[in-house]
Amino acid sequence: MKTPFIILFLIFSNAIMAQEKNSISEEVVINKFIEGTLLLPEGVEKPNLVIIIAGSGPTDRDGNQNFLKNNALKKLAVGLTERNLATFRYDKRIVKQIRKGNVDRNILFKDFITDAISVLDYFKNQERFNAIYIAGHSQGSLVGLVAAKDKADGFISLAGAGQTIDYVILDQITKTAPMFTEEAEKTFAVLRAGKTTDDYPKALEAIFNKEVQPFISNWMSYNPQSELQKLRIPILILNGTKDLQVTEAEAELLHQAVPESKLQIIENMNHVLVPIEGGTLENSKSYNESARALSPEIFEAIVNFIK
Repeated sequence: MKTPFIILFLIFSNAIMAQEKNSISEEVVINKFIEGTLLLPEGVEKPNLVIIIAGSGPTDRDGNQNFLKNNALKKLAVGLTERNLATFRYDKRIVKQIRKGNVDRNILFKDFITDAISVLDYFKNQERFNAIYIAGHSQGSLVGLVAAKDKADGFISLAGAGQTIDYVILDQITKTAPMFTEEAEKTFAVLRAGKTTDDYPKALEAIFNKEVQPFISNWMSYNPQSELQKLRIPILILNGTKDLQVTEAEAELLHQAVPESKLQIIENMNHVLVPIEGGTLENSKSYNESARALSPEIFEAIVNFIK
């Protein structure tokens, strides 16, 4: 944040508070793994809270990674708070581990779910919010919908997959490198059985590295459609027509799993939630362009859903 912090004395919260425009910002420590930024709209006594969960990789609270800075999640949080919703966004535990140089090589997908539940419980134990919603982006959609069961008041999927991750990856391989599809299918069959293997296409080392296989195997065990059907809360599913990673078909699968959910496809919105008028080159470049504004329809959709 560009404005200086105003240090306040806090008794019950390990937080630093600051003033920015028409919101109050608190840096909140949930536990030894998770810390993030809480934005509160000024003048709203008991606002609704939206917990924003980041996507795959070492993604920080703002939606950024080492060489990709788009600030998508920060812009989402600020925009929602400007519309009188409180927001909390946090660094994934691996971000903190990388910064401290002590990455846990045994981390599993379920650990991200544990973290999301910890965040939910932290805010549910307070009485400062009217209702609590989870908004999960990309991988965070699956994390969030599992964590939301019996805890959240509503769930929002932002570019979340409708299939298990192995089939999502297989679809991507078939489109970009079809010569590896058959071998990839065999590798996923081994991982599906809870085993590891050295027999995989070396060109797909980034996906099938043996060190990563237990994480992928655990991730595969969660089916977004069946997990979504366990929710007994309002559900909003958002996807863009220019998303290079998660197609509209994935959003349709989620909606079909729970027909009473609300599905909204946003024209020209891509995976980092910005409008794209051109082709693939512009789309790819936008992942590292923090000056771009988010698609305005995303704010309208979320605010209307919560209202």
